[in-house]
Amino acid sequence: MKPGQSVQLGARILLGLNLLMAFGTLWVFMRMTPAIKVILERNQQSILASEEMLAALAMSTPNSYASAEVNTNQALVNTFKAALKRSQSNVTEGQEPEILGTVNRHYLNAFSGDAQARAETIRALARLSQVNRDAMEMADYRARQLGNAGAWGVVFMATLLFLVGMLFVRSLRKNLIQPLEEIHAVTQAVRNNDHMRRCTSTHECPKDVRVIFTELNELLDQYTAERLHQKIGQ
Repeated sequence: MKPGQSVQLGARILLGLNLLMAFGTLWVFMRMTPAIKVILERNQQSILASEEMLAALAMSTPNSYASAEVNTNQALVNTFKAALKRSQSNVTEGQEPEILGTVNRHYLNAFSGDAQARAETIRALARLSQVNRDAMEMADYRARQLGNAGAWGVVFMATLLFLVGMLFVRSLRKNLIQPLEEIHAVTQAVRNNDHMRRCTSTHECPKDVRVIFTELNELLDQYTAERLHQKIGQ
């Protein structure tokens, strides 16, 4: 491979790794955002609905025949029904249908004063809140795991990029900078009337560099021979 081609290849690899790291970091943050959104929205709605149902049940006055209290109880029942409907339309966990079914079966009797139905409804609502809290904790744990994995992925990519960069600099120095320094040293020596100085190459030099050194040395040999010929002719 020619020196120019190796430099171009190394630069493309570095650019590709930089782009890969940038897009990888962006992907991690894009994956974390929906996970956090789920925590703040869907499970939170179910918890709020269960709390509304518990509050409505707690404020009810079973077995009351006063018209004001009857109206209040009916309003609390309506509030309970609305919160229950929201929960039924926002099922996110596998255990929720069974829990909501229990609430749906017992809540009317609970408002009517049935102690057993009231206890069953309260236990089901407490379980509904706990299921959603557990889901929120699990979603938060997954989001943190994804963030940690993404952070370590970026560290790995940065380390790989550093190592590739070191190899690229080493290759650039060996294949381009050192040959140019050698050519510069030879031309400076010739300019200072040191006509015996020649380019020296090693087996580590690329083939194309050795070809350039050989051609330059041949030109210098020819130049030196012509100068000697001119001196002899004089």
